[in-house]
Amino acid sequence: METSHVVIMLILLGCMATYVPVFMCLFFTAVLGFLFFTDLPILLLAQSLFRSMDNFALVVVLFFILCGNIMTAGSIVEKLINVANSVVSWLPGGLGMAGVLACGLFGAISGSTVATVVALGGFMIPALIDNGYPQKYTLGLMTTSPNLGVIIPPSIGMILYSMISNVSLEGLFLTGFLPGVMIMFGVCVYTYFVFRRKKEIVRKPIPSTLELLRVLKDGFWSLMLPVIIFGGIFSGAFTANEAAVVACVYAFFVELFIHRTVKFGDVKKITVSSAVTSATLLIIVAGATCFGRLLTLEAIPGKITEAVLSTITSPVIFLLAMNILLLIVGMFMDIISATMILGPVFLPMLDAFNVHWMHFGLILTVNLAIGYCTPPMGVSLYITGAISNKDLIYVSKAVIPFIAIQTAVLFFITYFPEAVLWLPKMMGFLE
Repeated sequence: METSHVVIMLILLGCMATYVPVFMCLFFTAVLGFLFFTDLPILLLAQSLFRSMDNFALVVVLFFILCGNIMTAGSIVEKLINVANSVVSWLPGGLGMAGVLACGLFGAISGSTVATVVALGGFMIPALIDNGYPQKYTLGLMTTSPNLGVIIPPSIGMILYSMISNVSLEGLFLTGFLPGVMIMFGVCVYTYFVFRRKKEIVRKPIPSTLELLRVLKDGFWSLMLPVIIFGGIFSGAFTANEAAVVACVYAFFVELFIHRTVKFGDVKKITVSSAVTSATLLIIVAGATCFGRLLTLEAIPGKITEAVLSTITSPVIFLLAMNILLLIVGMFMDIISATMILGPVFLPMLDAFNVHWMHFGLILTVNLAIGYCTPPMGVSLYITGAISNKDLIYVSKAVIPFIAIQTAVLFFITYFPEAVLWLPKMMGFLE
């Protein structure tokens, strides 16, 4: 490795170690790299920055953020929880099962882990504790289950990966359903065995058909939101970008005129809040794009590829090393930055080990989703800790069983690619 490469990495790591915002770490490193290690004008970096914003694929991210904020402000989230609760609340640990199912339903609309933690954590954590569930189980469940927000489509991480790899976004979305269902099933089974003999846990009676129909009727308009999104995308009625816009219009209409839990005066507040969140994301994308341009000019991805190919010859070992590296990266970097930076580094290696680019996109997303729940930088740990007034160490211990379930699913999808690629193939998004 050349001296310039070492200096670039030391500058980046040094900035991160001093708690400089991620986008500033990336941009500052790129600027210094351009000034000292290239003969190119700094204007080229500015052009890269603005060109990264001029990408139509980012529209889908912005509108799904807006859709998630509409749901959080209104009653769609509460109705989704009621539906999940009515389906499984009569089972041992039923309310815990309802929590992970609700995260799956919310994640199928919002595409964001943080939005899912904020929207459901504040409601479900007090409800679980009030019904006798141990605090450690409750925090572990509601810290990790929101990872479904970026695993089950639509996923912000998958959208950004599709943007840098040019794989089919619709096909990539389809790969996320199986691991999402497996995680929900694994958590439900774990919950059942933990609480099957604990009589002190409140368990609701089995709902009658009439009660179940009443809950489904009340939640009908909420449940139709993911149906419209996925039905429209996979039927070809509209693209993923158009689906995001349709979802926002539908969510606004339902909350304003049917549920009537959002007032016209709230629309501006919700929109401005979404714009601020979107701007934060776009700044990170811009910084990551500038840093990626420096890496490309320095030919760092190609040199890393050569080094890896000279030391690793087995696809099994390559996939194992890739997972370990991504899990470690997830501890320190958010999914947006990591996807934009590491995606171009890993992509040139995949063909040599016969790893499909769409398969890798799913592996990358699941690894970085787990990073939301791992110290020291796991955002979800801090959010649930703030809600419950618990420190980082307590919450980190609470998530261990649930992280183990998600890691098991991760290694299954890593070494059985056909299990997740058959659906895109069947739908015609993969040859």
